[in-house]
Amino acid sequence: IMLLTDPEIESSLLISSDEGATYQKYRLNFYIQSLLFHPKQEDWILAYSQDQKLYSSAEFGRRWQLIQEGVVPNRFYWSVMGSNKEPDLVHLEARTVDGHSQYLTCRMQNCTEANRNKPFPGYIDPDSLIVQDDYVFVQLTSGGRPHYYVSYRRNAFAQMKLPKYALPKDMHVISTDENQVFAAVQEWNQNDTYNLYISDTRGVYFTLALENVQSSRGPEGNIMIDLYEVAGIKGMFLANKKIDNQVKTFITYNKGRDWRLLQAPDTDLRGDPVHCLLPYCSLHLHLKVSENPYTSGIIASRDTAPSIIVASGNIGSELSDSDISMFVSSDAGNTWRQIFEEEHSVLYLDQGGVLVAMKHTSLPIRHLWLSFDEGRSWSKYSFTSIPLFVDGVLGEPGEETLIMTVFGHFSHRSEWQLVKVDYKSIFDRRCAEEDYRPWQLHSQGEACIMGAKRIYKKRKSERKCMQGKYAGAMESEPCVCTEADFDCDYGYERHSNGQCLPAFWFNPSSLSKDCSLGQSYLNSTGYRKVVSNNCTDGVREQYTAKPQKCPGKAPRGLRIVTADGKLTAEQGHNVTLMVQLEEGDVQRTLIQVDFGDGIAVSYVNLSSMEDGIKHVYHNVGIFRVTVQVDNSLGSDSAVLYLHVTCPLEHVHLSLPFVTTKNKEVNATAVLWPSQVGTLTYVWWYGNNTEPLITLEGSISFKFTSEGMNTITVQVSAGNAILQDTKTIAVYEEFRSLRLSFSPNLDDYNPDIPEWRRDISRVIKKSLVEATGIPAQHILVAVLPGLPTAAELFVLPYQDPTGENKQSAEDLEQISELLIHKLNQNSVHFELKPGVQILVHAAHLTAAPLVDLTPTHSGSAMLMLLSVVFVGLAVFVIYKFKRKIPGINVYAQMQNEKEREMVSRVSHPESRAHIPQTELRRPGQLIDEKVECQLIGE
Repeated sequence: IMLLTDPEIESSLLISSDEGATYQKYRLNFYIQSLLFHPKQEDWILAYSQDQKLYSSAEFGRRWQLIQEGVVPNRFYWSVMGSNKEPDLVHLEARTVDGHSQYLTCRMQNCTEANRNKPFPGYIDPDSLIVQDDYVFVQLTSGGRPHYYVSYRRNAFAQMKLPKYALPKDMHVISTDENQVFAAVQEWNQNDTYNLYISDTRGVYFTLALENVQSSRGPEGNIMIDLYEVAGIKGMFLANKKIDNQVKTFITYNKGRDWRLLQAPDTDLRGDPVHCLLPYCSLHLHLKVSENPYTSGIIASRDTAPSIIVASGNIGSELSDSDISMFVSSDAGNTWRQIFEEEHSVLYLDQGGVLVAMKHTSLPIRHLWLSFDEGRSWSKYSFTSIPLFVDGVLGEPGEETLIMTVFGHFSHRSEWQLVKVDYKSIFDRRCAEEDYRPWQLHSQGEACIMGAKRIYKKRKSERKCMQGKYAGAMESEPCVCTEADFDCDYGYERHSNGQCLPAFWFNPSSLSKDCSLGQSYLNSTGYRKVVSNNCTDGVREQYTAKPQKCPGKAPRGLRIVTADGKLTAEQGHNVTLMVQLEEGDVQRTLIQVDFGDGIAVSYVNLSSMEDGIKHVYHNVGIFRVTVQVDNSLGSDSAVLYLHVTCPLEHVHLSLPFVTTKNKEVNATAVLWPSQVGTLTYVWWYGNNTEPLITLEGSISFKFTSEGMNTITVQVSAGNAILQDTKTIAVYEEFRSLRLSFSPNLDDYNPDIPEWRRDISRVIKKSLVEATGIPAQHILVAVLPGLPTAAELFVLPYQDPTGENKQSAEDLEQISELLIHKLNQNSVHFELKPGVQILVHAAHLTAAPLVDLTPTHSGSAMLMLLSVVFVGLAVFVIYKFKRKIPGINVYAQMQNEKEREMVSRVSHPESRAHIPQTELRRPGQLIDEKVECQLIGE
């Protein structure tokens, strides 16, 4: 016996090896959320912790070992005997650091990174791993659609094939009994219903069994399908189907091959006749199974009592939540009897030889009901002298027992009371052979069910004896095969005349697409025998798929796709390309694949490419991948345009710090790395409510009003979106000056945006302290690169009332004060203890940001006319120099003298005309080279 302590107090296990006489405490260093015991090895346990770690113990919890971190809740499984060679193998779904899920297997005591296996290549959808009997299921969503994969007997995964246009939104595995998968699929046009599909043995090809089965949500939000598998009789199911907004109950005896409504009882509980005519009126049952082990649920059947079904429901045109009664069938659903007019919990004791019923009520009770004849008659018994509020009923393990435990409380304040009821004293002997009679399973008189006649032994209803061990021994005799033993094969649909014909989307000849000339394949007749059907002879030969020689075919329907269905790949990483051919000889075929980057490969048959073609692209871009398939009968080709990208790591928005109204501004997104593939740029600026979307990394725009404006660029690269935001000041006019610093500042400049922003703030503070100029007038921006430089902007300031706006003269005064303080070395700051940085005005910078086009003076105009005149004279001399002897030599000598004069004179002259430090007015375009030439002339 194992007990878990309350995790709010401590984390420990109490273990007893002597049926609870003594316990030993074992402290844990983790908190257990759930336990999973091995189906065969009683000391092997998996424990799932509250921090999503999975532990294993081979000593019944006395010692634990960590298996894996980041395990998805309820997605871990023990190995299945028969399908896994190692009984200690664990299947689990784990999350990677970046949030992806993957399917892993490892041994419980040796789950290191080196010993883990990944049976499914790549990632899977979160919370999708299912390991059940011989099957493993995973889900992978690509292109917005879920795709489902199955592994049969731990072989390679194959994609599950539903009808082409089922387009599933959701899938639930209902049953994997007898080497077949029963699945509920919600298709694209369904909301509260599911379609039932049944598979072939491998679980790959699915055909429709029943449409529009009702579904609902459980108390924890889980999906519950109104489908019930009757215990003890293979292939028998009950389902609630929605027809014209009415829910009706149907039954099948051959795994969904045929369905029919339930015949209502002939009489009610009082013996009055029930007028209910099929198909307008029938019996409808609630099919929800209790998730609470202490309550029986509203429908029940047992393997050891194969003919008895007890359920709650109603008689009428549809299933109802009102007027609910209890019904029983003792002949496997062929006929039904009403047993109570209110809901009851029913327990099976002694292999169904005894049925115990207890009323569902919120009031205290003291009686229960017993039936010894499969529910035909009931006797009332008292189980307590004081009425008890019943919380649950639990039978001892195994239906052969005659002991049940009722637990509840006498009042809402009292503790639990347990009442053990033992019915052995009712029986005075054990059943003998003469107490039994044969009972044949049938469906409305048809004895051949699932290809066999099955006869069970049942206790005679008038004999009151104890059965003990399972008495339902069965004899089975195979039947001759008929059309009813065959379902439609994949790609075929049953028509009103009962024939299975190809669906409009299915090409029967495609079955031979994977075989080569000289080989053979199974050519479907449109039918397949229901799995586990045991019929023989009859039409078996006629309906069974027959081997056929593979025909020679020209390649047709060629496709090339990536393994994950995406059109993108990452630079420097493997991308797997899959070549798919709808028809053609796969063996005698030449396949040529050109990756579009100068590399091409060839294969001699398609089967050698089953695992795909792996390739690594070393450059980003859009690559044209082509595949050409040739055989002796023809050829086909296909193209894939693959976008190869690399992760975008950083975006920097480059634009001026200040600009003027109505002047065009250029903004550029600078990327790291610079080449990442196809990108989309989304620009937000000004008061625009809609963004500007471009494929280029630069745009131009204007601002029509003064003030501070924010510009944001978002860059979309694949699934990643990065952005950067900058602020730009907009004014009618301003002044600017280039600043330089003590050379030691370069030693501390890491040349990153954050450092530049912080230093800009420090410089501005120093300027304000040295000059007393209000901070609103000053904007400082440290520029990228070395040596360290900055741009100082003098801005007009306008108070919130809109008055007292500075004029151009005010800006000039502020500018002169700044220059004066800078030239006196009055502006400085301390970078760190002992490191002082001087700020001073630099030489002239590049052209200013604003052009106000000032008027030209008369002297400047005269100089311009002189230059034009001299240029015209030089042109005339050049045109006639060949006609005047000696003029060419003189002109060359004169030109050389002028060059010497310009070389000697231009520098001092330029210093005289251009001050070493000048605060530029916007619009004054100063080009030192041009001015020097003018002086030389």
